[in-house]
Amino acid sequence: MFPTEELIKHYRLMLVIRCFEETVDRLFGEGLIAGTAHLCAGQEACAVGAIAALQADDLVSSNHRGHGHFIAKGGDAGRIMAELFGKAAGYAGGRGGSQHMADFSIGFLGMHGITGGMIPVATGAALSQKLLNTGQIVLCFFGDGATGTGAFHEAVNIGATWELPIVYFCENNQYAMSTPLDQAFKNADIADRARAYGLLTVAVDGNDYFAVRQATQQVAQRARDGGGPAFIEAKTYRIFGHSKSDDCAYRSADEEANWAARDPLTLMRERLIADGVISEAEADELHNQAQATVAEATEFARDSPQPDPQTAIHQYNWLH
Repeated sequence: MFPTEELIKHYRLMLVIRCFEETVDRLFGEGLIAGTAHLCAGQEACAVGAIAALQADDLVSSNHRGHGHFIAKGGDAGRIMAELFGKAAGYAGGRGGSQHMADFSIGFLGMHGITGGMIPVATGAALSQKLLNTGQIVLCFFGDGATGTGAFHEAVNIGATWELPIVYFCENNQYAMSTPLDQAFKNADIADRARAYGLLTVAVDGNDYFAVRQATQQVAQRARDGGGPAFIEAKTYRIFGHSKSDDCAYRSADEEANWAARDPLTLMRERLIADGVISEAEADELHNQAQATVAEATEFARDSPQPDPQTAIHQYNWLH
């Protein structure tokens, strides 16, 4: 069993991520946030469980569905929300939006709007850790759809061949946009794709925080000790559509109900109560705290100033 204080902290993080994404969904519906957003509600156990297995100075790369990864790595919810509002206090000064945030000071290498775009970046970061002998590893998040890109195959092949200290973490949420896994690939076993390059592969229940953390911990230590990279396939499910324009018409009510019965927040709550870590009342209080955290983050974003137009001019001059 993991330390009690860690379990409570991580359950609260999962709740914050869910509340954050639900709030973003509502704010988009109210027209208070523009652009686009790809929400990770339903995948909280992947982000929190995997990052919980790392050391504080390890590096994490994300994808287009990265709010949860950022929060789990220590990102400030207020600054993330401010970026979505296009405010100067955001991580990219209000000019990057949902898919373009990073914070190198906490080891978060950033998100990417291109499917699979961060996989080569994460592999390069792992190469630098090996050459510099830092003892740090890289955790690289991406979805099942990214395993069909050339960037994935080239980067994973390099990672395996050079025995880099990286864990490739595939959040298999069953769909690449609206295309189900079994229609995208003749062989629907995602792990086979990595196994072909000689990587150690592990399939895990992505809705189970404990399973994710234990699996990641094992392969992360192996990578840190020079044993080479690994590939984790975490089978999970996104609650919302691919993006804000997706009404999920391609999914059946039965499918959604079956996955809802295995909601990672419900599983975590029930496990912690059954193990005597928290009571029902304490679980409710943690949810209230998470809601308050996100409400505070939203208020911070609303009250933050707009970017100074001069900064756009300066950036334009620098680029040219």
